[in-house]
Amino acid sequence: MLPETAPNRRISRVKELLKQELSEVIRREFRIEETGLLTVNDVGVSRDLRSGIVFLGFVGTVAQRKLAPERVAEKAKMIQSMVGGAVRLKFTPELRFQIDDSIEQGNRVIALLDELTPPPPAPPTAPGA
Repeated sequence: MLPETAPNRRISRVKELLKQELSEVIRREFRIEETGLLTVNDVGVSRDLRSGIVFLGFVGTVAQRKLAPERVAEKAKMIQSMVGGAVRLKFTPELRFQIDDSIEQGNRVIALLDELTPPPPAPPTAPGA
């Protein structure tokens, strides 16, 4: 494996810093009862650090799943402003938010595999039992 170059290390540090700050802002600004549990799964940023995408994990009801993206979109500019005030960068990346359903898809695949797996054989019974 090649060692990380300086720009890649910087991008990695910025991504981690944004992830931490976004997690805190989302925790404070969104009520679980309304939008379900939102978590920051990952943050991607462009090489010039001018734009980024935030992948949000979601746990909640079907109604909350419908409401969460709307609420995030409504508060996107405010979230970006709060992150920009907390993170010291020359430019705050313009952030887009996307609900990341990869964990949900993984759980679905595991459930399907469990359905396909035959049950274990019954243990042999002792004679005369």
